[in-house]
Amino acid sequence: MQDELRLQDYPIASHTSPTKSNTGGWQVPQRLRRVLSLADFEEAARRHLPSPIFAYVSGGCETDRALHGSEDAFADYDWIPRVFISTSRRSLATTLFDERWAAPIGIAPMGVSALSAYRGDLIQTQAAAAAQIPAIMSGSSLIRLEDIAAANPKAWFQAYVPGEPERIDALVDRVAAAGFKTLVVTADVPVSGNRENNIRARFSTPLRPSVRLAWDGITHPRWLFGTAFKTILRHGVPHFENSHATRGAPIIASNVMREFGARDHLNWAHVQQIRERWKGRLVIKGILAPEDAQMARQYGADGIIVSNHGGRQLDGAIAPLRALPDVVRAVGPDYPVMIDGGFRRGSDVLMALALGAKFVFVGRPFNYAGAVAGQAGVTHAIGILATEMARNMALLGVLNPSELGPQHLRQRSR
Repeated sequence: MQDELRLQDYPIASHTSPTKSNTGGWQVPQRLRRVLSLADFEEAARRHLPSPIFAYVSGGCETDRALHGSEDAFADYDWIPRVFISTSRRSLATTLFDERWAAPIGIAPMGVSALSAYRGDLIQTQAAAAAQIPAIMSGSSLIRLEDIAAANPKAWFQAYVPGEPERIDALVDRVAAAGFKTLVVTADVPVSGNRENNIRARFSTPLRPSVRLAWDGITHPRWLFGTAFKTILRHGVPHFENSHATRGAPIIASNVMREFGARDHLNWAHVQQIRERWKGRLVIKGILAPEDAQMARQYGADGIIVSNHGGRQLDGAIAPLRALPDVVRAVGPDYPVMIDGGFRRGSDVLMALALGAKFVFVGRPFNYAGAVAGQAGVTHAIGILATEMARNMALLGVLNPSELGPQHLRQRSR
């Protein structure tokens, strides 16, 4: 890894150096120099996107209890920093699955990202490749998985497993033929969660033309011309490209919901089928129970992602951070346990690492960043997280993420 491209050197302005010059080869566009946190991107996206699309990206299900619980969980712990430890040579570099990454962070899979940003999945994976961190493309993407693999050979693919064995085999074969080396199987979608916010915001799948939808587009001209019209003119009406081995239905087709269907009959035998068919790394995403973590390991998964699906499936599901310690204990400290859900600050990432996670994936903020400023926005969001992590490692007295542990935390009494 080239030192001049270390993520921790990304030139985010600070109160000690508000006009910090670019260092290490990173370039910050003028329009992004006042974006100082991931929360800034969320507010900018709220203004930029039509309200139905912003509601789809930002919302959870039912009362949003699981969504907010994921973020609230970080308040369960306080830091215990160590002092007078030289951290001048600290580094975020991390190894996972025998690959070296620039930092223990990655981009989580997010469906229909190409609705919020032009070529949304593509700009996310390109930014990740340039920053040398992993990106997981979503099985409900509107861009072909082959295009993502060509743009970033180290990208991972996340699958919503079809219901029939022969279709499972065909999808696995397509992913392998595209060149992906890591397959992520999402486990927590036997049925779709009750996303009432989508109905209230008039977001639906399929997308249904309406006066309200037209008005939302007209009143957000940057999105209308920079994303919607640009996509249709250059690529036609978006399709769900990767739900199966063949191209799926267009996003405006009436049979889109039937294609998604229920997967409530899927079980561990299907995981075994995938494991026997898939020769690369297999990761199971959507684990919250220690018993399921052990089952995933037993059935040959190379790692797991502790996740409650961004609070979009079961309302009231335990926050991933709160589930993490028990999951790590169940499978042991050497098994690759990863996590997503509610991460908005570098200190959040460090907290998960201290509790035993090997890697942290972040979703919505990268979606917002891409919507607001394209690939440069995603790169900027990655840089924000990385610089926050490096700064807080110095304040904790830590040289490398692997040094973090429970000794750096104290749990608050409830």
